[in-house]
Amino acid sequence: MPVRLSFHGAARTVTGSSYLIDSGRSRVLIDCGMFQGSKTLKELNYGAFPYDVKRLDAVLVTHAHIDHTGLLPKLRVAGYRGLIHATEASTELMACMLPDSGHIQETEVENLNRRNARRDKPPVSPIYTAEDAEKTLTQLSPVDYATWVNVATGIRARWWNAGHLLGSASIEVEVERPGAKTLRLLFSGDLGPDHKLLQPDPVAPQGYDYVICESTYGGTDRADPSPDARRAILIEEFTAAAKGKGALLIPSFAVERTQELVTDIVGLMDEGKIPPCEIFVDSPLASKATDVFQRYAKDLENGAALTHAFASSRLHECETVDDSKALARIRGFHVIIAASGMCDAGRIRHHLKNWLARREATVLMAGYQAQGTLGRILLDGATAVKIHGEDFPVKARIRSIDLYSGHADGPELHAWLSERLPIAQGLFLVHGEEEAMEGLRARVAGSMLPADRVIMPAMDETYELTPAGPQRMMAGPERRIAPEEVGKLDWHNDLSRLLLDINEAVENAADERGKRVVIRRLRRALGGDAGQP
Repeated sequence: MPVRLSFHGAARTVTGSSYLIDSGRSRVLIDCGMFQGSKTLKELNYGAFPYDVKRLDAVLVTHAHIDHTGLLPKLRVAGYRGLIHATEASTELMACMLPDSGHIQETEVENLNRRNARRDKPPVSPIYTAEDAEKTLTQLSPVDYATWVNVATGIRARWWNAGHLLGSASIEVEVERPGAKTLRLLFSGDLGPDHKLLQPDPVAPQGYDYVICESTYGGTDRADPSPDARRAILIEEFTAAAKGKGALLIPSFAVERTQELVTDIVGLMDEGKIPPCEIFVDSPLASKATDVFQRYAKDLENGAALTHAFASSRLHECETVDDSKALARIRGFHVIIAASGMCDAGRIRHHLKNWLARREATVLMAGYQAQGTLGRILLDGATAVKIHGEDFPVKARIRSIDLYSGHADGPELHAWLSERLPIAQGLFLVHGEEEAMEGLRARVAGSMLPADRVIMPAMDETYELTPAGPQRMMAGPERRIAPEEVGKLDWHNDLSRLLLDINEAVENAADERGKRVVIRRLRRALGGDAGQP
């Protein structure tokens, strides 16, 4: 039986990473990530897995971010009891992140059920609980970098530093094929950019049959990713925000991004290059993750600067909900760094509710914002947004500083792939929206591989990895979402925008008569009785 590779996540979108290798003798899953973005995409988190969980022999994890690990507790609930292999640092971060994710599921569902009860809608259950996540931690199996591990019958793997996050890795996989040459695969995971503050540049061997490569910024050329350029832009944004004399809100991933931002901000304050102010890290998860980072400080680039920054008297870590709520009473210029990085959940949403309508505030995005997330909607210029079922006008300054991204840009991805050559059979591009994937494909097709060997798989597609090259199998009824719905705004987004526009149109009408005219036109458009008052 030929080896089969299925793409059950991060296929023409940047979240939900999950790839299944089926050798005929063994079945190994690479990552089991949570989907983020539109409601249509996030609904995949609640549905059944598109494979038999109990037939899995092993799970291999590239790194701890929730879009790569967030459904591992659900996998356990569904019946998986095997090992979950990851680097030691990744297992320590997952021990912080997965229970926190379970707590978020429970909290979000509790809030939703309160709203549903008022609307006479049935209650819903969380994807998994914090207790489910704690039980999942017993299955974690730490591995060393650059060391082969036999993970299933006929399949072995080793992890190479990907430079993206503490513990992050590209995973090299060898699959034995009776009577044929061993198949060599490389899953890039998320690749860090050059000049990352805390992580080294990514490494891995060369010469593979297939490479599965992320493409988050495949179509992007960053002008100057150097540390000096990053700090200069931060100085500019920070100084402008301080003039507003309100809050500077930074939605940030709790793990790595928060540690990088705090290190740079405190360092620049110490040097007198930005206005001094109080910094609030409103994320218990970030605090726990920082403890892990400090334990590995000697292995990090600029680890001493990180340790110094988190000892600053200007830094305050908010542990409790009451600590977080108290921030709403602070006036004057201050910084609040809170998760989530795409504004999809967590405490940042409460701070946005408090500050979005205020012109003195600044919201500074410090990383990638997936299509359909609140962060992306704000960046795309929304004048009003819906949070927790309420409408909020957007008067705050919305800014972005992309040089803290944990992902390599197009030229860096091209350089990384060049160092993996030769790639004998095919290159699969994943973990990117279509425009970014097409950008990377244009960089490599023809120069590294023939164009027909650079493949952009769709969600739930399966390929046979034959000696003649990859052969796409016909998609069956198990496809969970149509390709055209992946990585796009959905009807939920359209409805929210429409309701916000209706409210704005009614509010902006000159007088009572004008408001009634708007409402009558809407009723007429909907086929209702325009004669109603």
